Amino acid sequence: MALYKYPSVVTKGEGEAFDLLHPPGTAAPHPGIYLCTGCGDEIAIAKGHTLPPQNHKQHPTGASIKWRLIVFAVQK
Repeated sequence: MALYKYPSVVTKGEGEAFDLLHPPGTAAPHPGIYLCTGCGDEIAIAKGHTLPPQNHKQHPTGASIKWRLIVFAVQK
């Protein structure tokens, strides 16, 4: 689970971007922190960079390996 210290710099979001699941090895559509649905690993990644492949870590048998945006980094 992503952690933060200063609540004044984090805002709760409700956008569709948080609901979408992305296959391993595809481009991240948004900058931020993504969570692997198979193992719980989190990665920080820039928009357009490639999400880690399916074999980024040993996963439980039958685990669904997709990436979900959990923290959207807003660039101004």
